[in-house]
Amino acid sequence: MRVLGIETSCDETGVAVYDSDAGLLGHELYSQIKLHAEYGGVVPELASRDHVRKLIPLIDEILLRTNSKNKIDAVAYTCGPGLIGALLVGSCIGRSLAFAWGVPAIGVHHMEGHLLAPLLEENPPAFPFVALLVSGGHTQLVEVKGIGHYRMLGESLDDAAGEAFDKAAKMMDLDYPGGPHIAKLAERGTPGRFVFPRPMTDRPGLDFSFSGLKTYTLNTVAKHAGEDGLPDDQCCADIAHAFQEAVVDTLSIKCRRALEQCGMNSLIIAGGVSANTRLREKLEHALKKINSQVFYARHEFCTDNGAMIAYAGCQRLLAGEQQGLSVDVFPRWPLDSLGAL
Repeated sequence: MRVLGIETSCDETGVAVYDSDAGLLGHELYSQIKLHAEYGGVVPELASRDHVRKLIPLIDEILLRTNSKNKIDAVAYTCGPGLIGALLVGSCIGRSLAFAWGVPAIGVHHMEGHLLAPLLEENPPAFPFVALLVSGGHTQLVEVKGIGHYRMLGESLDDAAGEAFDKAAKMMDLDYPGGPHIAKLAERGTPGRFVFPRPMTDRPGLDFSFSGLKTYTLNTVAKHAGEDGLPDDQCCADIAHAFQEAVVDTLSIKCRRALEQCGMNSLIIAGGVSANTRLREKLEHALKKINSQVFYARHEFCTDNGAMIAYAGCQRLLAGEQQGLSVDVFPRWPLDSLGAL
């Protein structure tokens, strides 16, 4: 089965073609980062309009490049969670193409796409495993026994890790998105000058909370600010280092705790924050101590992309699932409400 995948949940327009026999044939991605950077975050209306402008040309390009014109057997598109306007663009176009071509279509859960993205790699993890999903407004730990066999172990009670990175970056006048800029600045930071709290690691449980860490960072920035309202460059680097260490330590502690609680030895991390080099280093070091292994997608598939949607959609289509003619989108959609294959 050859599946066209469409991703438009937020600020990236992604398309891909996945073949159940030959694997991933190709993918294209257009990022709206420059469009939203001047606003310090995603503007939903602008995101929707840009998806309208870019999606059809990207689909034409990927069909031509993969020699897939008149060869698509199904269409998969993200129908939640995400920005409702952005979701509607991809869902309407995906469902319409499937109707015009006379092929089945399926709406894909965005976070299931991220969760399954590491399975696109040459050496994918085997089920069961624990998944750490750190994408946009989500920070979740999930027990995964198979596709659709999901049990939520813990999630963020307020700010997600990615949101905390963005807000900490804004405090130091760094560009959006904040994660890569904090990581780069942290490389010049002085270890130990600042020690930030590791929230909710001193109590049982697998939930997360990063709002307190955000406030601690804001107070530290204000305490060391100069006349221009910001600390000097080296102090900002030291704060970025301390902030990043606090986030990755917290995630690492909770991941190790989840593996031990579930009696598993495989962890996958997925989503934009999973591209953070320091997080990968910490997890690999922590898991080595308990004879466990961590898996992740290549960097280009950590952020939103069409390949993960094409793959996830293909698995459900092969199991006999498909969408009706109505276009339904779900801005909020619990991952553990999905049906198991």
